[in-house]
Amino acid sequence: MRLAAIAFVLACGLAGCAAPPRRPAPPTAINDAVPPGFPASVRLVTTDLAGFTRRAPLFFTGIRDAAVGGHVDILSLSGGGSEGAFGAGVLVGLTRAHARPRFDLVTGVSAGALIAPFAFLGSRWDGALQNAFTTDHSALLGRSPLWRFLRRLVVPLGREHDDPLFDMVNHYVTPELVAAVARASEKGRRLVIATTDLDSEETVLWDMGVIAEHGGEAARALFRDVLVASASVPGAFPPVMIRVQQGRRVYDEMHVDGSVTTSLFAFPLVAGLGRVDLPPLHGGELYLIVNSPLARLPKTTPVSTVAVLARSFSAGMTYKTRESIIDTINLTSRLGMGFRMTAIPADFPTTSVVDFSAGFMRSLFDYGERCAVGGRIWLKPDQTLRRGIGPDASRSALDTPCPGAPRIAAR
Repeated sequence: MRLAAIAFVLACGLAGCAAPPRRPAPPTAINDAVPPGFPASVRLVTTDLAGFTRRAPLFFTGIRDAAVGGHVDILSLSGGGSEGAFGAGVLVGLTRAHARPRFDLVTGVSAGALIAPFAFLGSRWDGALQNAFTTDHSALLGRSPLWRFLRRLVVPLGREHDDPLFDMVNHYVTPELVAAVARASEKGRRLVIATTDLDSEETVLWDMGVIAEHGGEAARALFRDVLVASASVPGAFPPVMIRVQQGRRVYDEMHVDGSVTTSLFAFPLVAGLGRVDLPPLHGGELYLIVNSPLARLPKTTPVSTVAVLARSFSAGMTYKTRESIIDTINLTSRLGMGFRMTAIPADFPTTSVVDFSAGFMRSLFDYGERCAVGGRIWLKPDQTLRRGIGPDASRSALDTPCPGAPRIAAR
């Protein structure tokens, strides 16, 4: 604590303990404000029922028309920090097994947002996806908590170019990637990413194809900033300021990790209302990759404030994810869609969502890839929570049963 206090005093002297100036946020949560030069269709607040009802027919009809044979395949990618290596491995494994659909709609949150563009573009981008989640470039995100704490004191909020997460995403969001997303979007396929607008405390869904179709450096910069924002865990990485305009008024919005408000999504929150129907999706299939366990093996919690807060946060995120899964299962059933899901088994020897060491991420990537290649990755609705909540005894990464494999009794 003494070291932290000294660091705080020194940092205040260096940085003035003052955040950079920003414009006010828009005065209402649901509004017509958009980044300058972009159309209104670039984003949707997930609670905007009127906006969703107005846009949904064209949006989902376009997806159906782009789908092979009219059969819509949707992929939803959850958050999970470093555990996103699991989802990356699953996708590469599905490619190797010749069992990977061409997804017509891909959605992503947090770590899932970083996977989503590669998942959307298909197997040609597997090399970049694997590099992003298994090399030392990703390990840059794993600097010590003390370093991150000191850095937040010294580096003013909004200085994204000083952030290793920004640097990593900026490296992979190339003009070629953005152009490829634009071409897919022009055919009706959709890539949607969630961020949390801290000013309104709402989930914002961004149509990355609409951003990409805008073209030029403005499109690449906004595409990158949305991905960075979606994965910017508060306190570990700085928030992303996104400038928006409504009429002649210009505002600044503060966006952070999408999983602050939603751990996963396939549709806007209001799509769960009983009166909303989406006929173009009938007969389609929804694939859900959960980049985290749905339960943790019990362990004794130390009597300390930090430990209690950490375990409480973990428990809250786990239950929020379970609730989102059940809501998604219910909605897909009502829409006449099939549902398949996978998640990291509770007995896989994970460490933490902030373990970005190349060794841990590679082991999780290899596990997801191995299970997908073996055809043992997907669970049906009635298997999802049963497989995840009843963990077997602790195992190594090599002998942990795949999510879709029969459970082996604890030894």
